[in-house]
Amino acid sequence: MRILAAMSGGVDSAVAAARAVEAGHDVVGVHLALSRAGGTLRTGSRGCCTIEDALDARRAADVLGIPFYVWDFSERFRDDVIADFVSEYQAGRTPNPCMRCNEKIKFAALLERAIELGFDAVCTGHYATLVRTDAGLELHRAADNAKDQSYVLGVLTAEQLAHTFFPLGTTPSKAIVRAEAAERGLSVAQKPDSHDICFIPDGDTRGWLAEKVGTATGEIVDRTGAVVGSHEGAHAFTVGQRRGLKLGVPAADGKPRFVLEVRPVSNTVVVGPKEALATREIAGERFSWAGAAPVESEFACDVQIRAHAEPVPARAVVSEQGVTVTPEQPLDGVAPGQTAVLYVGTRVLGQFTIDRTVSAVPVDA
Repeated sequence: MRILAAMSGGVDSAVAAARAVEAGHDVVGVHLALSRAGGTLRTGSRGCCTIEDALDARRAADVLGIPFYVWDFSERFRDDVIADFVSEYQAGRTPNPCMRCNEKIKFAALLERAIELGFDAVCTGHYATLVRTDAGLELHRAADNAKDQSYVLGVLTAEQLAHTFFPLGTTPSKAIVRAEAAERGLSVAQKPDSHDICFIPDGDTRGWLAEKVGTATGEIVDRTGAVVGSHEGAHAFTVGQRRGLKLGVPAADGKPRFVLEVRPVSNTVVVGPKEALATREIAGERFSWAGAAPVESEFACDVQIRAHAEPVPARAVVSEQGVTVTPEQPLDGVAPGQTAVLYVGTRVLGQFTIDRTVSAVPVDA
């Protein structure tokens, strides 16, 4: 096949490209420039898409003997990922920019251009596996559960999966990938992984958002509506947050309180006891299937609400209004805007953006 290898400058994408070459494919490397004013150097695991990363990707391509290009996707990234991130926080939701980047950039914009140029597939260093069955292609978890990235790939559609290649999915551990990189003479063999939001490399999400949307004083209230504090912008709070609340009125039982809800229209933050974070039902209108859609409108599955959260057995119902999921055990600290990914065993069924949650604890409890 003609393979376009997305090379971030990290060890995973470099080894994925190397395996594609070794498998006999015609491989071309490409690095995505996602910022017009990208940083020069990384700081440990902070940041990505820097000039240093582009140079690391180029050096890896040179070692592999493949053509290499840098494509400017900064406008698409700004419009589809960064702008979405800001607007979601302004709407009181907690977005996942990595999901949007996979959905809008790596497996939409990049894949579209790759197909236009005659490539058969895009190769990435994601840890996930593709399984071909009589019903079509299925997305499954990686062999290394600790590195599994199938959650952030849950946004991919059947058409996109048909043009993807994940060479690392069956690798038992990241240590093997690093050792292989060293054997191949790739200088990124011991390069740290990136963990933070790439466009907020210092990790100060609250400060970054304040610069983008400004500050506006509002009230912090408890579940009964009583004012217990104030804040300078509801966008700076996320469901489940405990630190930084600076409440002026202590709880009657003396226990810590957590953010339960963010109401952007009234610029209000609702807080309460940790038990009130338990969620007995989640629902969303925006959903997609990673392969063939479920045959039944109601089915058993596992639901996962964060990249590294434990999957929870649940019951899902699909209707014209979207997807509603009732877990067997309450989920903890679910926020609107998060992505719920549905699994059956190791297979990813699909995903939806959470629009509505129902607390497992009544207000008067």
